Amino acid sequence: MNTNPDAAVASQEEISAEISALHQEYERSKSQGGAEETNVRLNFPPYRSSLLRHPTKSLHHADPEEIELHSPAFGDRDVSPLEADLTIQHGGEPIGERIVVVGRVIDADGHPVPHQLVEVWQANAAGRYIHKRDQHPAPIDPNFTGVGRILTNANGEYSFTTIKPAPYPWKNHHNAWRSAHIHFSLFGTAFTQRIVTQMYFPGDPLFDLDPIYQSITDPAARDRLVAQYDHTVSQHEWNTGYRWDIVLSGTNRTWTEQEEQ
Repeated sequence: MNTNPDAAVASQEEISAEISALHQEYERSKSQGGAEETNVRLNFPPYRSSLLRHPTKSLHHADPEEIELHSPAFGDRDVSPLEADLTIQHGGEPIGERIVVVGRVIDADGHPVPHQLVEVWQANAAGRYIHKRDQHPAPIDPNFTGVGRILTNANGEYSFTTIKPAPYPWKNHHNAWRSAHIHFSLFGTAFTQRIVTQMYFPGDPLFDLDPIYQSITDPAARDRLVAQYDHTVSQHEWNTGYRWDIVLSGTNRTWTEQEEQ
């Protein structure tokens, strides 16, 4: 694992070769009866900072009741339906392709998971986050903050109206670009029950070049992070639509980020 601060000088060709070698190693292991890897590898060398981002100490059980005494609480009255529309939070129309993302939150048996808090955050149509650490020389849209939230309904369904995000550069290696994505955070019945994941868009040409996306070595598990275009969700002269279900458990569960220690 290269933790050298100058690791960004590595070329895309070098990163892609490392990804290919690790994927081939996984396929050989699986063909010989090895276990399927349906989650991200904690240490994935092409993703240079993965060694620094994953837990390095043993996990400790916490007392949920003690934590919840000091944690925020939320309910139906705390989350406005307007928060699920990221295009109406300011005084004007945001720039970019208006999209609607819908889906269901389900368990391993396909049962809906109702009344779950779902949060999203994303870059704008130019690939820029509203964050002081994002100094990417792309324009900030004054009419788009890129954050929203919703509670799933009784059928476990959610729906967000937003702007399709653009890819953006990052410092993993030379000429490194992230695939366009939307971050999702889901809370269970308590603040100690939280998962974070990412949704991608079909046909992205950067998939093969993105070591974060490729750090899930099993191709079927990777595919579960990609939304499907759904023309029934699109609206005449208003928005295109995507559908993405989130599976919380079981062999088909959606990949989620590891908690940092």
